Parts: sequence; C-alpha cells; structure tokens
Amino acid sequence: MPPVSAPALTPPIVVPAPSVLQRFDCAGPRYTSYPTADRFVDAFTAEDYAQTLEQRGSTGASARALSLYVHIPFCESLCYYCACNKIVTRHKSKGREYLDYLAREIALQVERLGRGAVVRQLHLGGGTPTFLDDAGLRTLMGMLRESFTLSPDGEHSIEIDPRTVDRERLVTLAALGFNRLSFGVQDFDPDVQKAVHRIQPAGQVFDLMATARGLGFDSVNVDLIYGLPRQSAASFDRTLAQVCALRPDRIALYAYAHLPERFKAQRRIATEALPDAAAKVEMLSRSIAAFTEAGYVYIGMDHFALPGDALAVAKRQGRLHRNFQGYSTQPDCDLVALGVSAIGRVGATYSQNAKTLEEYYDLLDQGRLPVVRGLALTRDDVLRRTVIMAIMCQGRVDFETIGSAHLVDFERCFAAELEALAPLVAQGLVVVGDRHLEVTPLGWFFVRAIAMVFDRYLQADRNRTRFSRIV
Repeated sequence: MPPVSAPALTPPIVVPAPSVLQRFDCAGPRYTSYPTADRFVDAFTAEDYAQTLEQRGSTGASARALSLYVHIPFCESLCYYCACNKIVTRHKSKGREYLDYLAREIALQVERLGRGAVVRQLHLGGGTPTFLDDAGLRTLMGMLRESFTLSPDGEHSIEIDPRTVDRERLVTLAALGFNRLSFGVQDFDPDVQKAVHRIQPAGQVFDLMATARGLGFDSVNVDLIYGLPRQSAASFDRTLAQVCALRPDRIALYAYAHLPERFKAQRRIATEALPDAAAKVEMLSRSIAAFTEAGYVYIGMDHFALPGDALAVAKRQGRLHRNFQGYSTQPDCDLVALGVSAIGRVGATYSQNAKTLEEYYDLLDQGRLPVVRGLALTRDDVLRRTVIMAIMCQGRVDFETIGSAHLVDFERCFAAELEALAPLVAQGLVVVGDRHLEVTPLGWFFVRAIAMVFDRYLQADRNRTRFSRIV
C-alpha cells in the first residue's frame, strides 16, 4: 500500500448517538480482505497457488517477512453462537492426527516457498488452539521453527478458551514463545452464559489475567459479543464494568449475527430470547461510552486498545494494517495460512484450504496442497484494495499518492464513488477535499459504510445478507 499522510494524534473520541447507530444498522463486509472471501472462485486451484509460492520464493519478495496463520479447528464443547469452522470433540487423538497432516502441508508449502522464511507475525486461531495439549503445542511450534524463522521480536499470538487453560498452561505458552493472548469471554452474565452453552466464572478469567500479567505477556485481548440471548443493556453494563476492571490491553467487541440457516449450532438459540435491534444499538452505544471513559482508544470497527498498546501506537503513527485476523501492527505482507479452511494471501492472490477435515486430509494423502478456491486479483481489484485499506486503517486517502502508485487519475477513476459519498459527507462521517478524503472521528464508527462505497462487487450485487451488521 502506498504511504499515506498520518495524523499526528489520535482523533478525539466522539460517542455516536443511538439514533445515528440505528441509521447504520445494516449488513456489510468486514474488509479483512478485498475482494472479500465470498468472491473467491473454484477456478483458482492448488496449482495456481503453488505457482504463486514458487514465484515468491524465486524473486526478491522472498526476503520480505511473512505472517503465518494456523487454524486449529477442535473444541471440547459447542458454543451455540459460534460461526467458526470447528469440530466438537473430546478425543485428544484427533489433535495428534491433525498435527501429522499439518506437517505434510507445511512440507508442501516450504517445498515451493523455500525453507527459513522470516515470520514476523504468528497467529493460532480456531476452533480452540488450546484444545492441543502441551505436548501437541510443543510439536506444532517445533514444526514451525524447523521450517520458518520466527523473528525474536515478532508478534506470536494465540486464541484461548479460558476454560481450557490454567497457570501451568500459560507458563508453557510463554516458554513456547507466545507473547500475546486473546481470551474469549463474550459475556460474564451467568444467564447469558447458560443460554449460549459457555459457562466460565468471571473469577477464572480474572485469575488468568493476573497470571498473564505476572508472566510478562506483551498484550492480552478480550473478546466480547453483544446481541446474545438473554442479554439486556443493564446486564451488559455489568459485564462492561467487569471488563474495565479486568483492564485488558485490547478489547474486541462483536455484534452477534443470528444466521441459523447457515450455522447449525445457532439453531439451539431461541429467537425470542434475543435482544431486539434497539437494545443492541443501546448496548453498543453504552459500550463505546464505557470503554472511552475507561481510557481506551477506539482503533476502528469493533476494536479498542489502551493508549500504550502497540495497536493504539500504530494507529497514532499511521501504521495500522488489516488482514484476515483483523487489525494488525505489522507491515502489509504476505500471509501463509495452514490448516483446514485457512485463508491466506500471497502476492496479488488469495487462497483458501478445504473446509472439511475429510477433504483436507484426502488432498494431503494425495500429496497435493489442500487449496480448493481463491482469487487472482485484477488491476482494478488491487487499486480498490489500496483505497479500501487506506480508509479502514488510516482513515485517509491521498488522491495523488494512490493515483501515482497505480497510474490512474484518481478523481476521474472514482468520480461516481466520490459523488456517492455525498450523503456520508452531509452526515459528518467523512470530509472530501480537492486532494484527499478523510474519515471524521464520528465516521470511524461507520468506517465500513465509507469503504463500501468503493467496493465494485458490492455495488453490483445488493444481496448483503451474507455479511455481518455494521453496528
């Protein structure tokens, strides 16, 4: 992405009124990529991906650091709200078998990519990565270190179900080189936890946080979800107060998307127990106010961070980036993805592995990379990705900078989009000048709506029900 002018200071937080939040209660992409994953096609094959890896390995691109994502799909119990690609089982042998197949995939990737590529960002997601026991995690990290060079000053993060770890496991994670943790909390209210089949006492999370602090982890994130069954604005206020007292370095606040026709687990949630749209908007508004009052910086979309956290520093300095794991402090770089359903980005391509364990294993048994779909970006895709990511990450688009980098006349190329921004300008969400556009402090809360204006695929296809709500 071309450099953009960075604001000297983080803009002041402006808490949007519930009426404004309500106005933008619509569906839209999260823009962890552009084009978005729903645009991937089967015509992009494992052979296309292999060629992309080989090109990277044989050119100067191989000297650039990588991001690495590993998907661990297993969970010991089912959370009814979950829309992730997961496999519910208590059989630990499943994890050991999975690691054997991961080793095969790593070998196939490294064969084309080259051994020893530097990794500055490693993320283990799922499912529940801590489904793997200590021996399994050691095996996995050993495999990765044998094939890649994990930068000693890189970000090494792992998602954690607090019910699956204790002090000893956190000690193991620190010893293995993890320096960032993400705790899945969702809600501290016992009635809500019962309704979504995820019981975890608040005291357990507080104890784990204290342990993590003592062990010196660089950053701890907490995930929350609003809009769950049996939630109310009053009950969620109590959770917000507990989270502020917990004081994690980062907070991710997601809106629950109830799509039982797509996600079987959600059929166990009684629709009548869900808060209505007005209640969800009120929860969001109160959350923003609570976190702001507690001293958190609003990063963008649904992320908050303490002022000293690397994510908040990156936003202040205009160094924020975005990938399939969300906002990142790392430079815009290739992402190699490992495991069932994992999505990666190398060069001007996206790729996704087989979504079922059976197909993933079958392809690896055949000695083939498990990629089943993806996308080779067009020149227009690359241009629009640059614009959308500048909006999502820096909140500013410099017309001349992007025009020069992509050899286009920005104003002429995007004349229709700049005109379509007029209603958002009138609502105080974005400012459009002669040479740039800039997201306002209020507009940051609706940055997805601003980015959507530049999404050619979305403008051609008004069926947005497959996306999550903007607020």
